[in-house]
Amino acid sequence: MHLGFSLPVFGKAAATPGGIARYAREAEQAGAASLWVGDRLLSPVAPVVPYPGYDTMPEEFHTAQDPFTALAVAAAVTETAILGSSTINATQYQPANFARLLTSLDVASNGRLLPGLGIGWSPDEYTAVGIPMSERGKRLDDLLDLLETWWTKETVSHEGVGYAIAESHVGLKPVRKPPVHLAGFGEKALRRVAERADGWLPVWSVPEQFPADVLTSTLAKIRADAEQAGRDPQALGVALRVNAAPGTEAEQIAESVTKIAGILEPDQTFVDITYLTSSVDEHLDLTGRLLDLVAKG
Repeated sequence: MHLGFSLPVFGKAAATPGGIARYAREAEQAGAASLWVGDRLLSPVAPVVPYPGYDTMPEEFHTAQDPFTALAVAAAVTETAILGSSTINATQYQPANFARLLTSLDVASNGRLLPGLGIGWSPDEYTAVGIPMSERGKRLDDLLDLLETWWTKETVSHEGVGYAIAESHVGLKPVRKPPVHLAGFGEKALRRVAERADGWLPVWSVPEQFPADVLTSTLAKIRADAEQAGRDPQALGVALRVNAAPGTEAEQIAESVTKIAGILEPDQTFVDITYLTSSVDEHLDLTGRLLDLVAKG
């Protein structure tokens, strides 16, 4: 199993000077196959829509690192680990800047970027960046069009949603075209994965909140729809995020990870340990324990 972990981008650990660099370096040395970021711009005191499963926002989100900066730092101090996002709220960013950011990260990491993109759920964040939340879907489709052009054409021109790019030289290209994975469980989101993405970003929870066949049946449908669209269904990657709830024991996490990875057979699996640690030392200690436990089966 290719097991990875969340970088300390949220909570008290995120405020540690030099913490992300230290964690990324030592986690890779310990055997982490991938390192991941999430994306949280705001933690409103009285959110229009609270975080799923909460009445408000988790305390961990009161402190949040910029995901692009975190990935750049990790790229500079690692050599082999995949650097992924699950997820970046892609439609909250200006598209041309976003395309340049992803390209620069892939070059900086020597082709290790796995961009996992979503559209977010927070009206407060969309208001803060001045983008209509109702345009999320069409903005994501537009962004996928732009990324394809940005990464494959020597000159780029694009008429987008609310912006236009004059024909321009874009000489910086990724080491290899980053495999864009998309999040979501809704019908439109899954259809977009099947027809447009390089992979899917499912989520599993510990303790378990639903049976494993919810994921396997959804993946089967995505692949069937991809084949119907004329794509190779087996070429679609799967990057599984395992969310560990506060207070969950390492042994329970390792057992659940081993179980779901054996059933779903994802290309990448990572454990989000945000809610279990409050320092970089704790983040590293838990990373080491989980690597040992999973290795022992």
